[in-house]
Amino acid sequence: MSEVVLTRGASRYLADLSDPLSIAIPLDFDGVQPNHFDAPRAHAHALTERGFAGDVRAGGNVNCEQLSLTPHCNGTHTECVGHLTTDRIAVHEVLRGGLQVARLVSVRAAALGDCGERAAPDAAAGEPVVTAALLSAALAGFAGESDALVVRTLPNDAGKLTRRYAGAAPAPYFTAEAAAFAAHAGILHLLVDLPSLDRGADGGRLAAHRAFWGLPDGARRAHDAVRRDATITELCWIAPTIKDGWYLLDLQLPAFMSDAAPSRPLLYPARLHG
Repeated sequence: MSEVVLTRGASRYLADLSDPLSIAIPLDFDGVQPNHFDAPRAHAHALTERGFAGDVRAGGNVNCEQLSLTPHCNGTHTECVGHLTTDRIAVHEVLRGGLQVARLVSVRAAALGDCGERAAPDAAAGEPVVTAALLSAALAGFAGESDALVVRTLPNDAGKLTRRYAGAAPAPYFTAEAAAFAAHAGILHLLVDLPSLDRGADGGRLAAHRAFWGLPDGARRAHDAVRRDATITELCWIAPTIKDGWYLLDLQLPAFMSDAAPSRPLLYPARLHG
């Protein structure tokens, strides 16, 4: 057993680091994949150059593949405010690594017309949304402070591993108030099992993204964002066996010079210590 104690505010959390729980969707380049926005599927093919064959099955000495993917659309990914700005900001420069205290909560989306929170002008009243009220109620059972928040939407079926999200509102999404609630709660890293924090078609407003990053409507420069150190992770898969509660989060991603990169969030169950 490899245990670590992490301090957050006045609380200390103890976690065993020997058995991580991944909430990333494995990206199968040869099989069925999740997809958002009808993007081209991620694919891999062997490098072949000047007689070199990068496939042992084809007689090569090594496997050497070229990978093609769209991080925002092909699987679990983490993005930074550079997603919305003219400034080219790399997500790995925003997220420098390390363990974060996290809370995991499950919510059942409400009907937009019944929640009293803002929506895109062409949104239908029955569309499912994650609201500030739902987050507030879910977090009431885990009072305290955390750097990260993982939100699982119900129902939670394994179809999320391979679902194609197409159309104007293919899945629940956050209201601007819900994203602002998370920001005001001090959440720096928001992780969801949705294809996007926002509605699939919202006229380019990206209201929830902007509310979470503190980027005013219409602003396109990173210095206008109040929370430039915050990240959003989308298209997670949080298995039903992973319980709501406290965790330590290790949000892993490659050092891509891009506003978004494929990521592998790992959770370690944590308990209060001392």
